Amino acid sequence: MLLAPALIPATSAYALSQSDITGGLTCGVQGQIDQTGACQPDTTGPTLTDTFAKIINIFSVIVGVIAVIMIIFGGLRYIISGGDSGNISGAKNTIIFALVGLIIVALAQVIVHFVLSRVGG
Repeated sequence: MLLAPALIPATSAYALSQSDITGGLTCGVQGQIDQTGACQPDTTGPTLTDTFAKIINIFSVIVGVIAVIMIIFGGLRYIISGGDSGNISGAKNTIIFALVGLIIVALAQVIVHFVLSRVGG
């Protein structure tokens, strides 16, 4: 294991030439180096629709996780209800509302992606 660096040939270890490293440092994170070695500015940044889609996706994941936790919580309430009709109906309502929440989140995802595909081109 300790001899692994010694087994790598010197040519593959020095695969990046000094000009590639220097060019990458001078070009920075805002540009890309083309085939000629020149730094070309990167103009393909995130668009407003991309940012909006990421926000909606993060929100949907959070709501989905909460809904799944509520389904589990409702199931546990149903199990430990002990036959009490009030506790059983409360547990059933928790499960039903969590399932409705999951359906609404799924439909919202479909609607948002449809609208963003129409707006974004």
